[in-house]
Amino acid sequence: MNIDTEYARRQATQLATFEVQAARARANRSQQAYRAQGDALANLDKALRTFSTAIREFKSETRPILANEAVFSQEGRATAQVGATASTGRYSFFVERLASAHQVALEGLTADGIGTQGVLTLQQAGKSYSLDLASVDRDGDGRNSPEELQQALSTTLAGSGISTTLVRADGKLSLVLSARESGAAQAISLSLQGGSGPLAAAVANPRTLAEARDAQVRLGGEDGLLLTQPTNRFDGVVEGVSLTFTQAHRPGESPLQVTVRRDEKGTRERVQGFIDAFNTLLGSFDSLTASGGSDGSGRGPLAGDATVRSIENRLNAVLRSGFGGRSLVEYGVSADRNGKLTLDTKRLEKALAEQPRELDKLFREPGRLVESLERSLTPYIGSTGQLKSRRDAIASNIRRMDGVFESLQRQYDTSYQRYLRQYTAMAQALASMQQTGGLFA
Repeated sequence: MNIDTEYARRQATQLATFEVQAARARANRSQQAYRAQGDALANLDKALRTFSTAIREFKSETRPILANEAVFSQEGRATAQVGATASTGRYSFFVERLASAHQVALEGLTADGIGTQGVLTLQQAGKSYSLDLASVDRDGDGRNSPEELQQALSTTLAGSGISTTLVRADGKLSLVLSARESGAAQAISLSLQGGSGPLAAAVANPRTLAEARDAQVRLGGEDGLLLTQPTNRFDGVVEGVSLTFTQAHRPGESPLQVTVRRDEKGTRERVQGFIDAFNTLLGSFDSLTASGGSDGSGRGPLAGDATVRSIENRLNAVLRSGFGGRSLVEYGVSADRNGKLTLDTKRLEKALAEQPRELDKLFREPGRLVESLERSLTPYIGSTGQLKSRRDAIASNIRRMDGVFESLQRQYDTSYQRYLRQYTAMAQALASMQQTGGLFA
């Protein structure tokens, strides 16, 4: 008696699938909707963070909205960082000498010449570091090698302003001690108590590889006002300007002329950068909340979302506000009928010519434009923001849908087994009837 088991399996599969297909389709639609919303909220959060990072730059000292620049009469003498508060003008500098970090070498060190007795002391900037030579031997051979001395000193000087290294030249070893920072105050001094031999001689007469020197620069020319710094960077000599000198002058050379002036092109580009950052964010809003066509095509995953509308309204309210009697409109920044910002360059140039510092104040001062925009975003972004809470809720719903699919699979499996038994039994009955009928043929 042959039973068509394949037919029974096909019928069981079709009927079991029919029982769960409507519920499974609904579950698939729900899961896809949750995932689309989760992805959309992640994109919204990313767009808000990108905008926040972009505008934060405009209140920084390194790249403020108001751009100034320094122009040098000689190349390779200096570099400059110019802030928004820089005092425009022309300044002369004569660099007498550059700062340098102290560096000395203890020469002629040998395994037999270091000794195991005595205390080596180094001093720098009012701090003292001592090494007992009796503790240097690490391999237990009764001698202190140059390598062991360098390792022991490195441990003793950990966290200090002095570094150590061994240098081999012409087959001879030297221990080089280097100050980590430049300036006369960082000079290294050495002494050895209770020691003798080559190490004692090297400590008593170290070779100076680089002097501990402060930078000396004269403002106003070779006979001008003397300025001294432990580094080659001079902050605030000119208000809002940080100068780093890189080459000294020889006597009689022409001083370096530094002209600090407004960078109109740079300011215009930065204002445009602010506009671009906002318009990019607005574009993200538009794509996420698009209403789509009458058939639903092109509809954004956050269409009609109240949170996006709230964020956009908050930001627009800030952009329209005045701060300290000033507003963006006065500097040529306004919104078109679609809400996108545009720049009137002539109006910007006119406002900058009259009161350039006011633009910087509008953006950078506490409680004004940038800080107000950041404050508007705070409730939505970050680990405790509304977007994070909504994404967590959606993630929970997606996990719940996993349970729904598991339940539907169990329902399918149960129905499949039931139908398989029924069709198998029916096939067996038909086969039995056919066999019985054959007996009477």
